Amino acid sequence: MNPGTGPGAAEPARLPFALGYGTNGLGDHPLPVALDLLEEHGYDAVALTLGFPHLDPWAPAADLAALRDRLARAHAGRGMRVVVETGTRYLLDPRRKHAPALVDADAAPRLAYLRRAVEVAAALGAPAVQLFSGVRPAGVTSAEADDRLRDRLPGLVRHAAEHGVRLALEPEPGMHVETVADALRLRADLGDPAALGLTVDVGHCLVVEPDGVAGALAAAGPALAHVQIDDMPRTHHDHRPFGEGDLDLPAALSALAGAAAGPAGYAGVVAVELPRHSWDAPRQVADAAAAIRRAWARLGARVPAPDPVPLPRPAR
Repeated sequence: MNPGTGPGAAEPARLPFALGYGTNGLGDHPLPVALDLLEEHGYDAVALTLGFPHLDPWAPAADLAALRDRLARAHAGRGMRVVVETGTRYLLDPRRKHAPALVDADAAPRLAYLRRAVEVAAALGAPAVQLFSGVRPAGVTSAEADDRLRDRLPGLVRHAAEHGVRLALEPEPGMHVETVADALRLRADLGDPAALGLTVDVGHCLVVEPDGVAGALAAAGPALAHVQIDDMPRTHHDHRPFGEGDLDLPAALSALAGAAAGPAGYAGVVAVELPRHSWDAPRQVADAAAAIRRAWARLGARVPAPDPVPLPRPAR
């Protein structure tokens, strides 16, 4: 049992969002063991990367129903929320990371994978599917990449809307869609569809966002559908544990609490993302939760936590 949650321990201040952890940082743990570890340390959510080693995207319906039931049983029946992430590295091409991308000449395998991710999310009761544009290929202009995204995303957005799921486009350093402004511009080009939102990685904001974390979260506003959080140096894209980069964690949480994604600020999933720390996952899972709770306590919990969002009823 986690020492901070045992009998007689002080009840930690309830966060205004669901604290999650990404399974891309738990690559050496089977999924059931990873979920046990997150539950032990009080995580309310899991950001599930669809693909090796945790969940086959084309898993049968019975497997998805069993996972949904497992999530619903977490925390003595209070449940654990889930979002689906699609950043698995070599699922579609064993020789090229994240290939093919949405901005590649042939994006058919990526589109099929993302359509399936939407279906898996619906089966699990996940409200959002994270995705990204990919790196623009050599010789492809920015305008050509924009055309490819404007051509390919509408059908995917419709598919998501039909399944009651929201896509959450993530700006990534070095990718074609690199900043929140890039993502919002593309979203506007598509008519600002409700089923297309944004993922904001707080660490990325240090590297590429001209107005920093607070500016990026404020700009995302109601489009904010998913949040990833990690420390990072300002100089380059390198996910690090809290305290090992340039992130002001209390200030980031304060900005997040004020993000206009709902009447009481952002109340979705905030998932720790440490994809290069699977080797140290048990310590990182514990330390990250403790760091976020300490940072929130330093704010004095000025923003009241909303009532928990219930999970959909388990599939049968």
